[in-house]
Amino acid sequence: MQQKKDAPLRSDAQRNRERILEVALAELTHSADAPLSAIAKKAGVGQGTFYRNFPNREALVLEVYRYEMQQVADAAPQLLETHAPDRALREWMDRLAQFAMAKAGMAEAIRHAMSAADGPAKPGHAPVTAAVEVLLRASEEAGTIRPGVTADDFLLAIAGLWQIDPRGEWRTRTARLLDLVMDGLRAGAPGKAEDPR
Repeated sequence: MQQKKDAPLRSDAQRNRERILEVALAELTHSADAPLSAIAKKAGVGQGTFYRNFPNREALVLEVYRYEMQQVADAAPQLLETHAPDRALREWMDRLAQFAMAKAGMAEAIRHAMSAADGPAKPGHAPVTAAVEVLLRASEEAGTIRPGVTADDFLLAIAGLWQIDPRGEWRTRTARLLDLVMDGLRAGAPGKAEDPR
């Protein structure tokens, strides 16, 4: 009996799926041609479980991409629960940078998945854009960033993230870039911003 597409997974099935995605991210970042059998073995699942979740390489690659993007998006409200809005925004920017570096590492695997004749569509960026909007509005309401910055403005300002080589000293370079963006967001803020550095 086939499970409905939108039906929630049992907790053990969900854990298996997440473990596969985590292993696949690491393996596919190192090699776009990482064998699916090796990914299944490292994730500790059998071939049947693996292929029930991901019928082919393209489905796996694009689901890793979608899953990682959703993890980044989901971090925004979590950070706002425990940090001042501008600090939450800056910490979230670091998580976005990690996603950008993983995506760059998986670029070849993503290209292969996208070029498949009947491959799935690449996931959209809507979750990340929505997360940016939540963080910007919270920071604006707190008076810690300049008013009127849109998610599109922000994404254009940080576009340099996708130009950084993930094989180099990306942490230092991304921190410097994101600090510059944050300083720009704080310029003209009506209230006192908390510097997260």
